[in-house]
Amino acid sequence: MPHSWRTEAQWLLAILLPAALLGYLKNLLWPTLTAVLLLALLWQLWQMHRLQRLLLQDTPTPPAPPGGLWESLFRTTQRLQQRSLRHRQQLQALLSRIQDSTDALQEGILMLDSHGNLEWWNLAASRQLGLKRPADTGQPLTNLVREPQFSAYLKQADFREPLIMAAPHASKRQLQISITAFGRHERLLVIQDVTRLRQLEQMRKDFVANVSHELRTPLTVLSGYIETLQDLSAELPPRWQRILQQMSEQSGRMDVLIKDLLMLSRLETTRQEPPQWLDLYALLEQILRDARALAASKHQQVELQADAPLQILGYPGELRSAFSNLAFNACKYTPDGGHIVLSWQVLDNGCGVFAVQDNGMGIEAQHIPRLTERFYRADPSRSKATGGTGLGLAIVKHVLLRHDATLEITSTPGTGSCFRCVFPASRWQTGKQLTGPDQQGYQP
Repeated sequence: MPHSWRTEAQWLLAILLPAALLGYLKNLLWPTLTAVLLLALLWQLWQMHRLQRLLLQDTPTPPAPPGGLWESLFRTTQRLQQRSLRHRQQLQALLSRIQDSTDALQEGILMLDSHGNLEWWNLAASRQLGLKRPADTGQPLTNLVREPQFSAYLKQADFREPLIMAAPHASKRQLQISITAFGRHERLLVIQDVTRLRQLEQMRKDFVANVSHELRTPLTVLSGYIETLQDLSAELPPRWQRILQQMSEQSGRMDVLIKDLLMLSRLETTRQEPPQWLDLYALLEQILRDARALAASKHQQVELQADAPLQILGYPGELRSAFSNLAFNACKYTPDGGHIVLSWQVLDNGCGVFAVQDNGMGIEAQHIPRLTERFYRADPSRSKATGGTGLGLAIVKHVLLRHDATLEITSTPGTGSCFRCVFPASRWQTGKQLTGPDQQGYQP
């Protein structure tokens, strides 16, 4: 570059000196210098124009170098453009490879900007949602997928749970949509076709429901004959009496198991009817009496901490089943002489909480996340001793889901456990008189 500046200076001097000498001899020094400088300026402007054309070319073809400083500028610009072109080609190849790899995925992937407009999506998303390239680019996704539940899910800020909905252009297909927020309020959507999984889940539900229903009749017959034989047990040898007793106990356990399975099946498959207001305090008092009857043999203390009147909007049989499960479990798994508290309290956010607190053996932390799974037992030997089926907390979870509520479990081994049913503020109230249709609520 210093050599280029010297060459440019020498070239300019080579023009100016002869022109100045000629102008001096002709007594036209200043007009001659002015004309020469104007020509030099025009030449510089022409080279700037050539450089601008070179910069605007996508695939630069350099003009003939003019020499001097301009030659250096042209060659440097050419090298930078060629390097930029190689980088663009590499980036384009990488983007094409990413596009090809994402198009090969079975899951649909979409990217939305901060306003919910489509920025990019793969081929699977086009099939699942009926999107078209490039016509739909920049369009609001809610204008293209007109499903109320999808619009509501997209507007909310909590995407911890995925949305399952029917495909817009194929109602028999079930899609699971998960959203992840990133950047400046942009969102990434991952769409999976879960039709097969949903069909398998429905088949499982139908199988359990049908088997449970079909087993109920023969079990009723067997239990009846066992009871008849027990009525005649005085005439039988002691060995047969023990056999009949064991048969009666096992048939009773099977009857409880079938009832729980049928209850779960009804919760999963029965269409919800409109809920009704029911007397929650009366329901809790009835559960308190039943729990005290169960706890009497173990000399346990059971108390209720709640103020009347209380009303809750829901389904009487389901709520009774859920609350009874929690109260009876506390009685079963709390040692003799233990203390159990049934309570209702109101949180600062307006939510109502039914809680069952005991001072029993407690539950290890690693078991708590799985307690609501079907047939899961934190302590199998203890559960078998108390006659549990492993379905109680699963029933509680499904009942609460049907009431827009959640189950929270806290426990410390050796200290006790607390099971909390948290209901939104819209599901409960105080001081309401049950009149008219509301009298159809729970009656103890």
